[in-house]
Amino acid sequence: MATIKDILKSKKKPKEIVELLAEKFKSDDKAIDELIQCFRDGTTAEKGNCMEAIEYITKESPEFAEDCLDFVIEHINDKTPRVKWEACRIIGNVAQEFPDKVKNAVPKLLENTKDKETVVR
Repeated sequence: MATIKDILKSKKKPKEIVELLAEKFKSDDKAIDELIQCFRDGTTAEKGNCMEAIEYITKESPEFAEDCLDFVIEHINDKTPRVKWEACRIIGNVAQEFPDKVKNAVPKLLENTKDKETVVR
């Protein structure tokens, strides 16, 4: 199977990339570490795809976020609107599963209510 970097650099459409990333995360326990590294080095679009893939999985399986929730919370106020938006959606998906961890996200979520981007607010 392809690496996270290979998937992100592929010429596929964004939706296909997100689905491939999600499948990779579901099948490879170590993929989240690779995702975090690719996120740090990636382009704006790649960062958005990474965060959207996590959101895609947590809709059905909120427990998936256990190992990456601190990473998600860290990026709630990212400079990229798509990353902010997806991070906030992940928090919504996992709030019931991890209420103690999610409470750390509340101040950052409140900051986003003042964001100039409508999609973030």
